[in-house]
Amino acid sequence: MATFTREEFYQQLLSGCVLPTAQQGFEQVWTLLLLCLVCRLLWRLALPSYAKHLSTVASGFYALYHFFQLQMVWVVLLSLLCYLVLFLCRHSTQRGVLLSITILIYLLLGEMHMVDMVSWHKMRGAQMIVAMKAVSLGFDLDRGEVPAIPSPVEFMGYIYFVGTVIFGPWFRFRTYLQAVESRRMVSAL
Repeated sequence: MATFTREEFYQQLLSGCVLPTAQQGFEQVWTLLLLCLVCRLLWRLALPSYAKHLSTVASGFYALYHFFQLQMVWVVLLSLLCYLVLFLCRHSTQRGVLLSITILIYLLLGEMHMVDMVSWHKMRGAQMIVAMKAVSLGFDLDRGEVPAIPSPVEFMGYIYFVGTVIFGPWFRFRTYLQAVESRRMVSAL
């Protein structure tokens, strides 16, 4: 085993570990940062609310495709299943619990049977973000913190918000709505 001087060690560490890791991280994240900037700028324009939600859905779909290619269909399927449960249970006071059970069954089936293990493990984090957002919304509906089931476009905008759909973190539906309806840009002219 070769011995290195302290300077050679740090040089080797920098060129063999730090720089390649930083470069790979930037290659993975720059697209998300650009999409977040575009969404934020669109949200600040005087656009109709549905257009803002649709832009969020489109950018979230692009981010999912960028990271998971066609395997993104499993994340989309989970979100559609969540909205279906919320819609079918709209008069129930146990939406959060029913949604939790449905998501648990879906995730267990996916873990064991539906998808090959490598693909499933690659997108498991995004699945959990979708699950946490949907369950949170279900419990917020049960407690009356969100007055009614959001429209499909609002729900999908919340679920697929590009800033959190891949790596998280989870946040509440109210927070998403506040961000979408944030202060408008005005012309200084």
